[in-house]
Amino acid sequence: MVFVGFITVIGCVIAGYMMHHGVLGLLWQPNEVIIICGAAFGSFLIANPPSLVKETFKSIPKIFLGKELKQDAYVDVLLLLFEFLSIARREGMLALEEHANRPDSSAIFAKYPSILKNHHLKDFIADNLKVFVSGNIEPSEFENLMDIDTDVHEHHGSLIPSALTTVSDSLPGLGIVAAVLGIITTMGLMTEPPEILGASVGAALCGTFLGLLLSYGYMAPMAKSLENQAHDLNNILKVAKAVLLAFSKGLPPVMAIEFARRAVPSNFRPGYEEMEDLLKTVKK
Repeated sequence: MVFVGFITVIGCVIAGYMMHHGVLGLLWQPNEVIIICGAAFGSFLIANPPSLVKETFKSIPKIFLGKELKQDAYVDVLLLLFEFLSIARREGMLALEEHANRPDSSAIFAKYPSILKNHHLKDFIADNLKVFVSGNIEPSEFENLMDIDTDVHEHHGSLIPSALTTVSDSLPGLGIVAAVLGIITTMGLMTEPPEILGASVGAALCGTFLGLLLSYGYMAPMAKSLENQAHDLNNILKVAKAVLLAFSKGLPPVMAIEFARRAVPSNFRPGYEEMEDLLKTVKK
C-alpha cells in the first residue's frame, strides 16, 4: 500500500497539472531540487546526533517493508506466555530459567517464529521471565520495572518519526528560499522579453511547489508510518506486560491471559470464547 500511495501522490499531481495544459518539462528544475533537498539534508544533520542519523536511514526500508501487527501476533504472545505460566504453575519458576536465558534455543519460543523475529518483544519477555525466576520482587516493583522498559521503547520509537517530522516542517520554508533565489535571478532579467521572464518566474515557483509536495506528500506520511509501527510495538509489549503482571499478583494463567486479552487493541482483540478454545488447544 505504501508503494501505491507514493505513486498515487505524484500521479494525481501530474495528472491534474496536465489537465491544466501544463508543460511537464517545466517542472524539472534540478537547481531547485539541489537547494531544497540539500538544505533539508543539511538541517537534518545539524538537528540529530550521528547515531540517530544512521538509525533513521536503516529505518527507511521499514516504511516499505514493515507490516502492521495483526491479531495473530497478539494471539501468539498470549499463547506463548500461557505456556510459560502453565509450566511455572506446575513445575515452579525455576523451570523457566532455561527458556529465559536461551530464548533462541527454547522449544516453546520456537513454536512462535513471529516472536523470535521481533527481538524487542523476545528480549522483553525473556528479561522479565528472568525476574520471575529470581523471585525477589514485589508485584508493584515488577510493574515499575516493566513500565521503565516500555517507556524507553516508546521514547526511542518516537525519535526517528520526530526527526523526519522536523525535516517535513522545514521543507515548505526551504521551498520558499529556493523560490526567492529564483526571483532574485529573475530581477536580473528585467530587460529580457516576457517569455524569458515568465519561464524564470515559473522555474522559481517550482521551488515552492517542490517543497510543499515533498513535505505534505511524502516526508510527513513517512514519519507517520514509522510512528504507527512504533506504536504497534509498544502495544504488544503492554499486552505481554499485562500477562506477567497479573500472574505476579497470584492470578492463575487463564485469568492472567484474560487480563492481557483486554489490553489488545479492540480491532485485533480475539473474542472470549475464541481465546478459550485456543488455550484448550495449547493445553492438549
